[in-house]
Amino acid sequence: MNHQPFNQPPPVLGNQYDEDRVLRSYLRRVLPANMLAAIEPAMRELGELSGGRLYQMQLADRLNEPTLTQWDAWGHRIDHIEVTPLWKEAEKLAAQFGIVAAAYEGRYGRYDRIHQFALTYLFHPSTDVYTCPLAMTDGAARTLLRSGNQELIDRAIPHLTSRDPAQFWTSGQWMTESTGGSDVGLSETTAVLDDQETWRLHGRKWFTSAATGQMTLTLARPEGNPPGGKGLALFYLETRDGHGRLQNMEILRLKDKLGTRKVPTAEIMLHGAPAMPVYALTDGVRHIVPMLHLTRTWNAVSAIAFMRRGLALARDYARKRVAFGGPLAQKPLHVDTLARLQAEFEAAFHLTFYGVELIGKDEAGEISDEEAALLRMLTSINKLVTGRQGVAVTSEILEAHGGAGYVEDTGLPLLLRDAQVLPIWEGTTNVLALDTLRALRDGVALPALIQKVAECATAVRDERLLTAVTTAQHALSHATSWLTQTANREPALLEAGARRFALTIGRALALALLAEHAQWSLDVEGDGRAVIAAQLFAQSGVDVVVDTAVVELGLLVIE
Repeated sequence: MNHQPFNQPPPVLGNQYDEDRVLRSYLRRVLPANMLAAIEPAMRELGELSGGRLYQMQLADRLNEPTLTQWDAWGHRIDHIEVTPLWKEAEKLAAQFGIVAAAYEGRYGRYDRIHQFALTYLFHPSTDVYTCPLAMTDGAARTLLRSGNQELIDRAIPHLTSRDPAQFWTSGQWMTESTGGSDVGLSETTAVLDDQETWRLHGRKWFTSAATGQMTLTLARPEGNPPGGKGLALFYLETRDGHGRLQNMEILRLKDKLGTRKVPTAEIMLHGAPAMPVYALTDGVRHIVPMLHLTRTWNAVSAIAFMRRGLALARDYARKRVAFGGPLAQKPLHVDTLARLQAEFEAAFHLTFYGVELIGKDEAGEISDEEAALLRMLTSINKLVTGRQGVAVTSEILEAHGGAGYVEDTGLPLLLRDAQVLPIWEGTTNVLALDTLRALRDGVALPALIQKVAECATAVRDERLLTAVTTAQHALSHATSWLTQTANREPALLEAGARRFALTIGRALALALLAEHAQWSLDVEGDGRAVIAAQLFAQSGVDVVVDTAVVELGLLVIE
């Protein structure tokens, strides 16, 4: 008698727009009804692709990685990077759905950014981090438009914001060198003006993400300029000439990374690559800030998208997986685990999209001075908070699948490996924490955050939500008190506690925003699930500030 072994049915995904309660509820609350009706068909189409054909392509494409061919058969240096089939499809779809263009077409004013990042959120999880070049493309478009350099605007913007795949360009962001990633002021790349009045760049860019872009923005030090960030200039560089040949540069190698392995990250040597200054020939670090602020927001959106994808798979798996007499979805401990992960995701979602709202208001000229100061600080806080949440949640998602979560064939390990980049790219957690402290110097950002939490509290009436916002306000009060006392006493202790401070005020704001939305959902939709999420998030370590610092920390890290 033949015995057929049991095979566990894998988790499957449905339409990722229709099945996303959090996204749909948020859009119903913040968007005008006529706008939502106009954009919803494309959102639903992208949601179907994300849960269907693209997800299946991603699983089938699992073992493919970009390849670098440096020489052709006859010895010519070609440095050709071949990307994966899914990346080729993602490039076409990104243009057609306007995932960059939606932010620049001016159809919906201050809501354009919400539209764009809702599309991004649906697109990201099934496209093997093709959002990396899209983020840099968006950042480059914004930077060029703000520069006022009309020659570069006319040359590049029609490509960077095109919906035609044949015309669409992506941009790189070539900052990182061996001397440092976050401390870009140590850049060794030089810029020399030749006899034809063309600037030529020389140096090695150690980590250039998505090296297949048609252009890039990069930093270099014009000859004679002083050291440090002020001595750098921001340059525009097109990677290939009219014949498709690289312009005075060589791709030395592709980076072998823990995750984001589909992203062709390269080490590139510049041998007099022709470039054009975007601004004047100084203050390059300051001039790149608009790009970094935007790419940090893309990072946060990617984090919540990864969390949402993992939870969608884990929920379906919990319904199918039977253990100890019943489905995991009926086991109280498993339900508690997934519910608390869902609460982390929902809080992160509302924190991220509040930042997106402020970007939209800023670009539409509708932002107040207080909101502008808060936005500058939130670009650091939102990435800091969501990057760490993304790693923690995706790690738990793998564990929720048991042994299958650790097996490459399932595609599940990809979630954790790719999420691990989120606290690193565009500023590590510690760098962002220090950026947060610097943003406080204006004396406006922190009071604006406190005021926003107070506004959220005013909007809440349900007793469970009142308890949640009280938790947020107490955490914020504690963090503010710690900041005042520590800044007056010992700068070194202030720096040592910067991460805990930033996490606390970020999580407090996330909780308040979640509670505010939960009250609306309860009133308008009759849905109490966001209320439960707020209750759980309030129990999950909002306040992580430490009052009594251990002074001799250095002794613990020295052998």
